[in-house]
Amino acid sequence: MKLLNHFVSLFVIVIIALIMIPLPAPLLDMMFIINISLSLIILFLTMYIKSALDFSVFPSILLITTLFRLALNISSTRLILSKSGAAGQVIKTFGTFVLQGNIVVGFVVFLIIVLVQFLVITKGAERVSEVAARFRLDAMPGKQMAIDADLNSGLIDEQTARKRRDDIQREAEFYGSMDGASKFVKGDAIMSIVITSINFIGGLIVGMVQGGQSFGEVLNVYSIATVGDGLVSQVPALLVSTATGMIVTRAASSSTLGEDVSRQFSSQPMVIFLAGCGVFALNLIPGMPHVQLILLSAFLIGSGVMLRKKLGQAAATAQQAESPGGAAAQQEDEASYYKNIDHIYNLLPLDAIEMEFGYSLIPLVDESNGSSFIERLVTFRKQFAVNMGLVVPSIRLRDNGLLNPNQYVIKIRGEEVARGEILMDYYLALDPGNLTGEIDGIDTIEPAYGIPSKWITPDKKDMAEIYGYTVIDPLSVVTTHLSETVRLHADELLSRQEVEQLLESVKGYDASLVSDVVPNVMTQSNLQKVLCSLLKEGVPIRDMETILETVSNNAAAARDPDMMTEYVRQALRRTITRKWADGGQIKVITLDSEVEKAIVSSISKNEHGTYLSLDPHTTQKIIMKLTDCVSKVKDVVTTPVILTSPVVRIYFSRLLQQFYPRAVVLSFNELDRNVQIQAVANVTLD
Repeated sequence: MKLLNHFVSLFVIVIIALIMIPLPAPLLDMMFIINISLSLIILFLTMYIKSALDFSVFPSILLITTLFRLALNISSTRLILSKSGAAGQVIKTFGTFVLQGNIVVGFVVFLIIVLVQFLVITKGAERVSEVAARFRLDAMPGKQMAIDADLNSGLIDEQTARKRRDDIQREAEFYGSMDGASKFVKGDAIMSIVITSINFIGGLIVGMVQGGQSFGEVLNVYSIATVGDGLVSQVPALLVSTATGMIVTRAASSSTLGEDVSRQFSSQPMVIFLAGCGVFALNLIPGMPHVQLILLSAFLIGSGVMLRKKLGQAAATAQQAESPGGAAAQQEDEASYYKNIDHIYNLLPLDAIEMEFGYSLIPLVDESNGSSFIERLVTFRKQFAVNMGLVVPSIRLRDNGLLNPNQYVIKIRGEEVARGEILMDYYLALDPGNLTGEIDGIDTIEPAYGIPSKWITPDKKDMAEIYGYTVIDPLSVVTTHLSETVRLHADELLSRQEVEQLLESVKGYDASLVSDVVPNVMTQSNLQKVLCSLLKEGVPIRDMETILETVSNNAAAARDPDMMTEYVRQALRRTITRKWADGGQIKVITLDSEVEKAIVSSISKNEHGTYLSLDPHTTQKIIMKLTDCVSKVKDVVTTPVILTSPVVRIYFSRLLQQFYPRAVVLSFNELDRNVQIQAVANVTLD
């Protein structure tokens, strides 16, 4: 690999040397062959890469190959003019093969090749590069926001987010470089015409004036050399310019060119069949070559029929279980299986988390169709464990024919807790509130956070990002909704068995702490209540050592699990502060002293514990005042954080759960002393 690095540097030096050092004809032939081989390698690379970033050095390679061709043109021109057209076997062969004894035809063919490259391929690639560079640069802020959203929702980790940001930066730099590098190919095409004219005119002057040859002899010798030299340089140039167009027009692809063509053409057999019928119908035109038309139409019709049959067999295999015979056999097997009553008990356990999908959404989560849904679930489970200290249990995936084809349902313990609808061939464009333009689409509401959004077609994706929309794909919509649902119901997922596993994990590094607390100080069931209370309000339980130590230290003062939860929250003040503060500052809504007095005076106690018995009129007044405060600060505060005294916190939090389930209620004792508290509103009874 190190040798290759030095080889590239030496190769560039050799190219510069070729401009000044005369080359013998055999060595020049070798250089021409290397040039053609290198151009073929570049063309095939652009067809087999899956992403433009897989060949990110292409702009530099484009410069090197262009310089190489120009250096060879200068060397061949030197030989043509100094050796009476004898510039090597490669140039002679190309010139003789194309001219075929007719100088006019040879020059016309050469000019056509140059113009095709210059006016069609190079000009088109240059325009695509220019537009792609502008769109990629304009879309960078939206893509960065989408990465931040995935990172915050736990769909990706920090390392993946950093890699995706680097890819976006590299992609923008690549298309910016391609916008300039395409000018090299354009300039090369112009220079080829200039050099060809110099070779021809200079050859005529040298042959007739210095060589004393007749006009016919000079024309014959130098026309072969001139056309041959032009073709030897233009064929590789045509290959490289084609590669340039290939790499900039396949930006939306995630597979090789062969895979894309094979998959997309074979997915529509009826189109191929109809094309064959259309070709066959051309036989009705008098004078058409019937043999060729019949052969081609037979090939197309046969391919269409074979592809249709193949797709039908695949569909039949997939639906075999749903066929009448298969269903009858399955029913018979089930009847015999459930004759044993013990097998019926296997139907009773419920899955902790379950997702059901309409039939149109099955490819979205099916790994056999190339879906990365399972990989995203694994990443989310890992991120959730790191952030919250809870391992998300296995998620059961099912299809449900009773659902709308585009709908999905999320269930916790067998009961539906969330539902969403996805349009498979669309992107979801979220309105962050600072749009610079509007885009057409199907209005909807983002299922996880309730943000106004639009379903847009893929061709509008780049323009939506330019306008400031946050554009996410359907799979990300589902995974984000699932992750947010799991966060809201994390307390329901913490089973007794999960608590046992958490304690076993702590035993691995502090067995004495676990044996001291459970069951001597607190039973495992009460510990589960404390942990569930923390999760219910979004407090991570990863620091189990601090939680157990707090339980041990305050067991005598707090036998009630609710009061113990308050002590644990205060011990986790650094974790809570980190979660809700931003840049060492936290913006909060405070409660007036009169409001807190009203809440404290309404706390009642019985044999089952303490509860809040606030009268409905006062409750309604507090909620209305809080609603006004939240609406006033919604542009400043994304998630309302209400700051109270330690005595009031737990009761006010319970009061708000039915009105503001996403609101966060903290006490002064739960904030780190280093954080700066900024009160943005105050709830009063006036």
